[in-house]
Amino acid sequence: MADAQRVVLLASNNAKKLAELRRVVEAAGITGLTVLGLGDVAAYPEPVESGATFEENALIKARAAVAATGLPSLADDSGLAVDALNGMPGVLSARWSGGKGDEANNDLLLAQLTDVPEERRGAGFVSVCALVTPEGEQAVAHGEWRGRILAERRGANGFGYDPLFLPDDEVAAGRTSAELSAQEKDALSHRGKALAMLVPALHALAEQD
Repeated sequence: MADAQRVVLLASNNAKKLAELRRVVEAAGITGLTVLGLGDVAAYPEPVESGATFEENALIKARAAVAATGLPSLADDSGLAVDALNGMPGVLSARWSGGKGDEANNDLLLAQLTDVPEERRGAGFVSVCALVTPEGEQAVAHGEWRGRILAERRGANGFGYDPLFLPDDEVAAGRTSAELSAQEKDALSHRGKALAMLVPALHALAEQD
């Protein structure tokens, strides 16, 4: 394994999130920093995400990764906050249908919004990214991506609720999150915004002696 001082561990088994972080590091011109995923380290028991907020859960995951591996670790907790559902599913986004997966989550969300008119289907993707070092230093960044929920899926890229989320951004040109390229999504998304705020801290990791 690379020198622990020049490694950051993404505490996630999500291959798309890992690829996203690697793209952010590359785009920021950060050299000499190896981005690892959970598949690159010895398995450890994943912590219970018992926090009431995205920030609490991100810190729970990052601290558990540091404790298990001794590596600087970054964790993301993210989800969809729908205005008409009073901010839900929120921290429960990944488990909204009882752990049945993305398709079931999307089906349930559509059913809950069946009678909600287009002008009241506003929503925001929210991400909190937490970077924690073995020395106990931590940096936390928040990102939000506003848009609205469509009545049917569109697009095959992304994951989660991406096929139902139509961003407000003009550059999205009426495309859902699942119709954007990976690079376009990085520039617009909630997680892309949060990760961008952590670039200085990632630079510092790469430059450590």
